[in-house]
Amino acid sequence: MCSYRSISIACWIVVFSPQIIENFRRQSAEGLSVVFIIIWLLGDVFNILGAVLQSVLPTMIILAVYYTFADIILLGQCFYYRGFTLSDAQPPSSDEEAIVDEVTEETPLVPHEDGNARRATRPTAADADQQRRSSSFSSFHSRLNQVDATHLSPATPFLGSAKSTAIPPATPLKSSSSALRTSLLNTAALFVVCAAGVLGWFLSTSPPRDRYLDSPIPANEDGGVHFDVWGQIFGYLSAALYLGSRVPQLLLNYRRKSTEGVSMLFFLFACVGNLTYVMSIFAYEPRCAKMDREFGSSLCEQGQWGREYGRYVLANTSWLIGSAGTLLLDLMIFGQFWIYRKSME
Repeated sequence: MCSYRSISIACWIVVFSPQIIENFRRQSAEGLSVVFIIIWLLGDVFNILGAVLQSVLPTMIILAVYYTFADIILLGQCFYYRGFTLSDAQPPSSDEEAIVDEVTEETPLVPHEDGNARRATRPTAADADQQRRSSSFSSFHSRLNQVDATHLSPATPFLGSAKSTAIPPATPLKSSSSALRTSLLNTAALFVVCAAGVLGWFLSTSPPRDRYLDSPIPANEDGGVHFDVWGQIFGYLSAALYLGSRVPQLLLNYRRKSTEGVSMLFFLFACVGNLTYVMSIFAYEPRCAKMDREFGSSLCEQGQWGREYGRYVLANTSWLIGSAGTLLLDLMIFGQFWIYRKSME
């Protein structure tokens, strides 16, 4: 259980760094939903309150405070690059800002000086003949200007333009190699972080007689788990906010038909962090079982192991729902990365 939680802590320590770096590199935060960050920030605030009231380990409380400060940094980037707005609507482009009048059969080709469109008159035969002569002369004059004097010599053959015979670059091969390099870098970064978590667990191993205290929610003297009503309420509020935070980001990606500007490592670390945290909860070993294993004596009464395990999982249900639920939603965001990958290439 300790190794799972150590990997989870390592992932959550660096989870915000890829997105912060991505926003700074692009000098933009258009790919990130502001509502997503705000709801996540509220979830972290309630997570701190629930963790303190539920008397979890100080390490978990420190991490919850760290998450809150990292959320504030991401939110500050969004406001800095996009202005102080809570809307995820994309600003209109220059083409969308231009107002184009409806074109009909009666719309004049050249607008009048007063800017008002007037009804076009039917051209006369004389006007058509004059327009035809002007067009022919203009076409002849433009072709004459394009002729290179060098080609008038019989000793110099006429060759077509190099631009027309040039072979376009092989962009698909370049895009595929770039995607492969990105995948390898993401995999290497994930491996390093997980290895650091395992190494940290080995280096911080405590004496056997104190290991039974190493659990997200400490046990009482009788082996039970401390319950706090308000701690549980804040924990469930935090879980609900974590689940709701992913929805704005999913909708933004769907409207943009792109995940450009969103760091894949950001959600990759979040997925691994949530997965290992869920595994650490289910891998809980009751206090009496640990003491049986450490001291070689049977201290568990009949049914005590099941009662302690069930009470522990029940006390962590809100955090379990928050982690497992956001894990599923993050997998949906990974699906969007796969669906919209061609638009990023």
